[in-house]
Amino acid sequence: MEDFEKLVIKDIIIEKVNLTRATYKEASELKKILDDDIEKKFRKLIVDLSQCEFIDSTFLGVLVLSLKKISMISGEIRLVKPKSVVRALMEKSGTLNIFNAYDTLDEAVESFEFTHASNYYTREGLSAQA
Repeated sequence: MEDFEKLVIKDIIIEKVNLTRATYKEASELKKILDDDIEKKFRKLIVDLSQCEFIDSTFLGVLVLSLKKISMISGEIRLVKPKSVVRALMEKSGTLNIFNAYDTLDEAVESFEFTHASNYYTREGLSAQA
């Protein structure tokens, strides 16, 4: 299994982190992936951290910097919450509060379903694409 897996649902890009320990070693790869998504003008990104049992400050910093970058093109990054230990650390550091974070991937995807200018998504309209 790859460390990072990309899924596409409509215009939502999901970057699934398949790591139990997300550290500085993997942070540069995540940065490249998210920078590429943002350069391609994707405005709806979800980073799925549900498999992570540990995240270091470098990896977390990549997420924060990517959030700043995507906000410059009126985009958003939403997180699927990591395991409870990591979530508690993110809450204490205040970093979890700057992201819209959800308990499940389905909740994160559904959170993008709203009427907004020309974009209106319904539950029936969702279909996973690889």
